[in-house]
Amino acid sequence: FLHLTEAAGLLPAAAGSASSTVVGVLDTGLYPIGRGSFAPAAGLGPAPASFSGGCVSTRSFNASAYCNSKLIGAKFFYQGYEAALGHHIDETKESKSPLDTEGHGTHTASTAAGSPVAGAGLFNYAKGQAVGMDPGARIAAYKICWKSGCYDSDILAAMDEAVADGVNVISLSVGANGYAPSFPRDSIAIGAFHAVSKGIVVSCSAGNSGPGEYTAVNIAPWILTVGASTIDREFPADVVLGDGRVFGGVSLYAGDPLNSTLLPLVFAGDCGSRLCLMGELDPKKVSGKIVVCERGSNARVEKGAAVKLACGAGMILANTEDSGEELIADSHLVPATMVGQKAGDKIKHYVQTDPSPTATIAFRGTVIGKSPSAPQVASFSSRGPNYRAPEILKPDVIAPGVNILAAWTGAASPTDLDIDSRRVEFNIISGTSMSCPHVSGLAALLRQAHPDWSPAAIKSALMTTAYNLDNSGETIKDLATGVESTPFVRGAGHVDPNSALDPGLVYDAGTGDYVAFLCTLGYPPPLISIFTRDASVANCSRKFARSGDLNYPAFAAVFSSYKDSVTNHRVVRNVGSNSSAVYEPKIVSPDGVTVTVSPSKLAFDGKNSTLAYEITIAASGNPVIVDTKYSFGSITWSDGMHDVTSPIAVTWPSSGGAAAM
Repeated sequence: FLHLTEAAGLLPAAAGSASSTVVGVLDTGLYPIGRGSFAPAAGLGPAPASFSGGCVSTRSFNASAYCNSKLIGAKFFYQGYEAALGHHIDETKESKSPLDTEGHGTHTASTAAGSPVAGAGLFNYAKGQAVGMDPGARIAAYKICWKSGCYDSDILAAMDEAVADGVNVISLSVGANGYAPSFPRDSIAIGAFHAVSKGIVVSCSAGNSGPGEYTAVNIAPWILTVGASTIDREFPADVVLGDGRVFGGVSLYAGDPLNSTLLPLVFAGDCGSRLCLMGELDPKKVSGKIVVCERGSNARVEKGAAVKLACGAGMILANTEDSGEELIADSHLVPATMVGQKAGDKIKHYVQTDPSPTATIAFRGTVIGKSPSAPQVASFSSRGPNYRAPEILKPDVIAPGVNILAAWTGAASPTDLDIDSRRVEFNIISGTSMSCPHVSGLAALLRQAHPDWSPAAIKSALMTTAYNLDNSGETIKDLATGVESTPFVRGAGHVDPNSALDPGLVYDAGTGDYVAFLCTLGYPPPLISIFTRDASVANCSRKFARSGDLNYPAFAAVFSSYKDSVTNHRVVRNVGSNSSAVYEPKIVSPDGVTVTVSPSKLAFDGKNSTLAYEITIAASGNPVIVDTKYSFGSITWSDGMHDVTSPIAVTWPSSGGAAAM
């Protein structure tokens, strides 16, 4: 789906030299026992000399047996967790070691940089070769997350350790709960600033709190913020009603199927709990029947477990308005499928109006194809605008994050439920936690192909080459609404790895620019020194005219009136093979807005590889044209070989605003 192939493009370009790239994965640890994803592939030489980290041995983690030239680092950070607990970790309940007993960290690490494993799959689903984005990269695992969560001090300690160890990319599928904290109170933003200042790319999840506005976290401009989208692989499981209607759903159920016999159908709301909460369904009303449960509150797989405990025969999990038509496949304990809101509403109406409603579920296996179109943005994927810096567009990009196959722990079931005794080598799960390591691995490949590029240049290459049309030629849709997504939902678009190898132009930035950005937002030097660790460089001697003047590959204008005008300044560096290329702009102006650029072309002369331009985003002065809170457009600089595209988002004055600091 990402068009990564060993024949041409980014993969062979990155594989040209012995792999010295190290991806530091900060997560729930890693489970290497019997996992081919963490075994060295043929031809993988010794760990790079630039990496000074290593593996820590404990009773449950035998570093000499588990670590190798692929898994070159494994550490754990628990002091913040123990301080919060008020006592030592109970080692009968979780492993005080780098060992992943939950699954999440094993999944993300293998996604970013897992070695090839033939014949992978979850039960009979998604069978084939599993391979990480950068199969040649090394993995260093830093366990920061425990049973009750991930603690700021442990996150920061691990980030410092990863920087000191010499990783090249930090992959962090973790984020704050609720709205993004202010930057000086955001441990991930602080740790990421330090990492980026040392030339390390930091890739983070946008969060799973969509589809509401301002829900994106990890929104500091020095972080690469990733939303989640679908791929062209589905696991269909159709609902067949007694009246002959068929509704498409998805499932990873792997037990005995329901045969074509129609079973009685009931709505969970008539049986004690519409959400199918554990222990609240009445077995007298549920036994032997298929139960329609509504999404929300408890885990999706737990709803199926609740049906199983009440002796139900199967489950149809129906989306409500919040999740729309987003379908997430789960390895349910009972024959079960998930359907979108529209189908769910029709099924519930059938249950309520038919005197003896019946149904069955037909499981179709694994299907790859163009229907439904892909990618689409998951409704859970957190969105902009940026809560702390409205002139910085977030998320940055989207990447595969729905129904992703990757390695799993042997210490927990695929559902993470206690009543599930199954153990698997691979699992299929969803979240921006899954999209982040895709981009972490792509950043590792780009670092390998372009060792001289800064973290900002790597981010710029991924953003300006991202695509915005799905595989049916339409604008990428938002599963929450069923209509076109916007840059506040998909960022600059879906990553396109091979195009990112040769982006033409890059928007670069360094720590001095980020300090000026923080000064422009109004943070005083004592708070900025939290990031720089050096008061002398946090003196705010340099500020931008506005925070949107940071040299970012996207534009987000916030208007205070319908006659407002915003001018942003940008500098681009020519990294294409033609040192005297000439770029001309193609502008798609947002509704109600006129966009102009100066100069009208960028003519590089071979001597100077960087050129500046300014872009003016001006309201047309006619509020009648604008009947929405936001309008969107783009600017594409093209030399005939490269298209360097930046989204433009305009927030109109009626829409209220976000927190300033």
